[in-house]
Amino acid sequence: MGLWIFAYGSLLSNPGFEYDEKIIGFIKHYRRVFDLACIDHRGTPDFPARTCTLEEEKEAVCWGVAYSVKGGLEKERAILQYLERRECEYDLKVYTDFYREGEDSPTLTGVMLFISTPDEETNKYYLGPASVENMASQIAEATGPCGNNRDYLFHLEKALFDIGHEDSSVIELANEVRKVLGRRKRRICKCGNVACNSMISTTQMYLMGNSQVTQ
Repeated sequence: MGLWIFAYGSLLSNPGFEYDEKIIGFIKHYRRVFDLACIDHRGTPDFPARTCTLEEEKEAVCWGVAYSVKGGLEKERAILQYLERRECEYDLKVYTDFYREGEDSPTLTGVMLFISTPDEETNKYYLGPASVENMASQIAEATGPCGNNRDYLFHLEKALFDIGHEDSSVIELANEVRKVLGRRKRRICKCGNVACNSMISTTQMYLMGNSQVTQ
């Protein structure tokens, strides 16, 4: 069987390792939440980014991709070490069943994924829930050594679109971030002494979200 890794966040668009097979599907009883702080990639200790983790919910399903890694224990160990460094804010490795669309029985068992403990006392990276508006403001502003927080969100939105299984909560949050960026754009876009109130298309907003905006 080798090693199977479930991707539901940044690993969807940027796994960062060589894999032998990729399967689109879902896991049960988990949903995406943006409750995890990132202080070394998309944020800083002074201004952490909000990144995606999973929260248990009985009737939920979470779509993503399962990556297969074959080639022996040495290769598996090297990839696990890479993932543990990259996913250092996640304090739990979970093994669960993975399903393809339309199948009642698991396609794979023992698929590994990284999640975080939803407890501020035991997990220093746990931010807890917040309103969509507050999360969007934080995501619009946060940036770190690997780029800005909004790119992380927009890339996830696109990756889910590309596999044919969009997440309504991701879309809602991404659209709220676009509103924040739009308000910022109107503030900094001056026509003489008059704010520029020209309309910005959805495509333009997406592109703006994936580029640095002058402060």
